[in-house]
Amino acid sequence: MELYDSWELFSALEKLKLLEDSPPLWWPSYGTFEVVVGAVLTQNTQWERVQISLDNLRSHDLLLDPALLSQCHPETLMELIRPSGLFKAKASNLIRLSHNLIEEFGDFETFALNVERDWLLSQKGIGPETADSILCYACARPAMVVDAYTARLLNAFGYEFESYDELQEWCEAGVRDHFDTVQLPAAFARFHGMIVEYVKKNSKGKMVNIERISSTI
Repeated sequence: MELYDSWELFSALEKLKLLEDSPPLWWPSYGTFEVVVGAVLTQNTQWERVQISLDNLRSHDLLLDPALLSQCHPETLMELIRPSGLFKAKASNLIRLSHNLIEEFGDFETFALNVERDWLLSQKGIGPETADSILCYACARPAMVVDAYTARLLNAFGYEFESYDELQEWCEAGVRDHFDTVQLPAAFARFHGMIVEYVKKNSKGKMVNIERISSTI
């Protein structure tokens, strides 16, 4: 079965009410600095482990302000985020990113309003998926996050994409015309969240069962 476009997929996923038990825009603490930290911590690990690290950071008041995180001792931060894995690199990247954020923008609110994707990609340890996660879920920008879940789902429909950008463009193109500029950030946030929730619940190994989606189209 082949989808007409991403709007058809979006609509089918919405009918399944996949986000009923999630925060409204899927990612916890949407629109806060905590999302920036979580986007870095979730690289190459499971979200359940990231939550442990975030709880550790929260208990030390290190998610309230990038200025506080930028001043955290590297050894202290490494221990707090150890559950997320790759803790040495992630601690270094988070301290550097927080410092650069303060230097460039002054505070998180100004960062959220003004940061560009290119600036994020210029930061060590920030690739396209992490940059778009920050733009989408921390800054409320119209950026569609695509990831391994997205690729696996579309592969089940017979699609193959050669790059992150190509996959992202396919997902964004069919949805853009159905929302205005105010609604679009939330639409992309929900679209990514619905994809992740569907694949988690309907996969065996790397094979995704698309019968539930097909039944709603």
